[in-house]
Amino acid sequence: MRVVVTGAASGIGRATCLRLARDAHAARRPLSIAAIDVVPPALLEILLDELRKLDADAVGLHGDMATVDGPARVVNEAVARFGGLDGVVSNAGVNRPGALVSYSVEDWDQLFAVNTRATWLLAKAAHAALKTSRGAIVAVASMSGSNAHANLGAYGPSKAAVIMLVKVLAQEFGRDGIRVNSVSPGMVRTGMTAKVYEDPGLAAERAGLVPLGRVAAPEDIADVIAFLLGPDARYINGHDVVVDGGVAGNFLGRLPGLARIPRG
Repeated sequence: MRVVVTGAASGIGRATCLRLARDAHAARRPLSIAAIDVVPPALLEILLDELRKLDADAVGLHGDMATVDGPARVVNEAVARFGGLDGVVSNAGVNRPGALVSYSVEDWDQLFAVNTRATWLLAKAAHAALKTSRGAIVAVASMSGSNAHANLGAYGPSKAAVIMLVKVLAQEFGRDGIRVNSVSPGMVRTGMTAKVYEDPGLAAERAGLVPLGRVAAPEDIADVIAFLLGPDARYINGHDVVVDGGVAGNFLGRLPGLARIPRG
């Protein structure tokens, strides 16, 4: 497999790279992976060392998904190095919370550029290579793209746009043998949310909201991404897979006074 993963240095991106490498190593299959991020090269090199220990042909590329030319550049570099491409994981994302009444246009545009437009530009650049390989694209959306959340600024709207973008791409690219799906994580312990979970009480409260009793680790999401990239998902196209432990559907179960309602 030859794959591009954006936002690869940490969190879900990092876990996805390592999951793909472990699977390939265990099956003795070749893996070429382009790990894309905006972090300093030294931070990305830590991941690359781990991937190479698993016999992956790993290259780190600096790519700013907020720019117009960044997505196509990294895809073209990966295709040139690997001789083709089998998968794209559009994972890079940013969040700038705030109330919409006072939200800045700059923050709105930044979130849509990274969280939404980059997925389209990656797909556009990778289309020819993925058509040849009959490959797959997986975009990381969010439960906030399907469930309204106040004071998250453009985050929810940008992720909702990703979910619809994926559905449209699936219709257009499916004719060329390219599958396009998204994954919507619920609460996940990543670098973006680390400060929240530094408070043990708050962390316990969050875990208590999830029917499965815990907040997700990046590996929980990476496992689903790897599945969607692989042959077992060969007939899944145009879907948003919610990976949230059931938390988004648990609203009614948290209504105050529910336990006092008499049985009918």
